[in-house]
Amino acid sequence: MVIEDFGSRIASAWSELRPATRGLLERALTAAASGSQSGRNYQYDARADLELSKLLTVLDDRLAEKSDRLDADTLSKVRSVAETCAGVLLEKTESAEVFAQLVRRAEKQRDYKRIDELADALNSRFPPSEICELARSEHVVVRNLQTKHSHAVRSPCWLDYSLIRLTQRLRVQHYAGRSSNTAQRKLDKS
Repeated sequence: MVIEDFGSRIASAWSELRPATRGLLERALTAAASGSQSGRNYQYDARADLELSKLLTVLDDRLAEKSDRLDADTLSKVRSVAETCAGVLLEKTESAEVFAQLVRRAEKQRDYKRIDELADALNSRFPPSEICELARSEHVVVRNLQTKHSHAVRSPCWLDYSLIRLTQRLRVQHYAGRSSNTAQRKLDKS
């Protein structure tokens, strides 16, 4: 597969990939072509997230163009690279922006199975700060996914109970002064 055949914007985005990111995507493409699971032992970082996100945007833009410049075979290859790129992002991203991009893309394609996969990833992999960032999204589906999965940001009830008990103990110790051991025993009995 020759990337230059896909168009100058795609070739430019491809050339801007770091060797590690390019290798990661090439291994994923090879695994997808052979029908096997790719080895998941690859370096992935925030910069790879950004690079693959930009590449996916360019690939999707190319697929959305209504020109006859691409033949059916090349169009199929562009679609395959885009799906592989989206698959790598789906599997590895922890970024709210990339998550939102993948949700918008899946909604546009009416790929509701992919939206479900993204919702599952939201709870299992995303840190609370990124989940909170999704609440600011202008996209309704992204905001709804965040709202339905915002319980991941909340603390479990046992933690709330523990914090309440700790607060009570500290108050008792504060007011009891030196006799905190006596006050503690009284609190533990209650």
